[in-house]
Amino acid sequence: MGTRMLSLWCGFLSFCALICAQPDDGKRYICRAVAISGDAGCPVTLLPDLSAGSQEEELRNTVMQLRETIVQQKDTISKQLGTINELTTKLSLCASAASDRKSGKGGAWGKDKQNTMGDVPTDPNDSIDSLGKTMQGLKERLENLEQMRANLSGASFPSELRELLQRRLGELEKQLLKKVSSLEEEKSQLSNATAAYRLKTESTLNALVERISELEKGGGDFKSPEQFKLSLPQRTNYLYGRITKSLPEMYAFTLCMWIKSSASPGVGTPFSYGVPGQANEIVLIEWGNNPIELLINDKVAQLPLEVRDGKWHHICICWTTRDGQWDAYQDGNKLGAGDNLAAWHPIKPGGVIILGQEQDVVGGRFDAGQAFVGELSQVNIWDRVLKPAEIRSMANCSAYLAGNVVAWLPGSVEVFGRGASKRPLEVCQERLPNF
Repeated sequence: MGTRMLSLWCGFLSFCALICAQPDDGKRYICRAVAISGDAGCPVTLLPDLSAGSQEEELRNTVMQLRETIVQQKDTISKQLGTINELTTKLSLCASAASDRKSGKGGAWGKDKQNTMGDVPTDPNDSIDSLGKTMQGLKERLENLEQMRANLSGASFPSELRELLQRRLGELEKQLLKKVSSLEEEKSQLSNATAAYRLKTESTLNALVERISELEKGGGDFKSPEQFKLSLPQRTNYLYGRITKSLPEMYAFTLCMWIKSSASPGVGTPFSYGVPGQANEIVLIEWGNNPIELLINDKVAQLPLEVRDGKWHHICICWTTRDGQWDAYQDGNKLGAGDNLAAWHPIKPGGVIILGQEQDVVGGRFDAGQAFVGELSQVNIWDRVLKPAEIRSMANCSAYLAGNVVAWLPGSVEVFGRGASKRPLEVCQERLPNF
């Protein structure tokens, strides 16, 4: 039995050796054991041809290209994210600065902090140029964003990342457009405010120069420039005073003066201001037995003032275009008030101020029956409503306030007609009714 098994085992090994000893034809074969009683043919299984080096090289090149593409995309994404972070930081600074300025904190608008986005400086003289440069810089950033968006649309980014970047850039573009629009509006407002400020400054400087000139001259025979009076002793149509300055457009005013008269009936017209097309733009008149009347744009309000006793009285008339509100003061006390007097009508500029006559045409055609008889002094006009304390301080001789629109100065008052004159004024205390 043992000898037989050994013979069979040797025969099997010889058979396998015979099967595997095939010629090298470029193919590989798999040898496997088969039963003796089975098919004598040697079934083989062909493997793929692994000697095709060109396919392996192509796969290797493809892998390397994909790796390089991924690295390039990663670098590009890093750069784009850096740009987005930078723009986001600067827009946050803009938003923070705008919020601080609205809350009154100043923040990045102050001089102690750097203006990284070129926002509006605090100096009005440089604001417009700085705003122009700021908007030009923002527009250039906006163009860069547009170019960046075009580049992103053609890049081989994953769709999700491309959509995220485009959405983020779209948001940044909207914020920059909003900022540019805000700066355009602020530039326009600042330009208007700067023009108004410059005009007001020039007006104040001109008034100051006039006052300094009068002080240097010594006011002629007067103790000080404002210490003189206009005397109109007769009721005629040719005695009057004329203020050389006109009025600007005004939406409110205060007219104050010292007045002394004993004329009857009525003191006449101490003050009138006429403009082309409206000779009765501002008129203060008392004629006949009527009370003193205030006319604005030919609309009338009766004032509870009594000045026909031959004594000095300090009177002030305040008016505002808002609802046509008016107040009347005599000797520092408020005696009356009202509204609906030429409501919402602005005082027109460029007219003529006459003291002592009522104008039927601008600057002339006077009526002797409406002429003022008496003395006037310290006729001042402001383009605002004075506070009661300010009016009281002038009436009780504790202070003197010169008008910011019309100031009482010798060089600003011209006298017409023989008999009319400018004379020194009594000291203030001597003018008080109870002195």
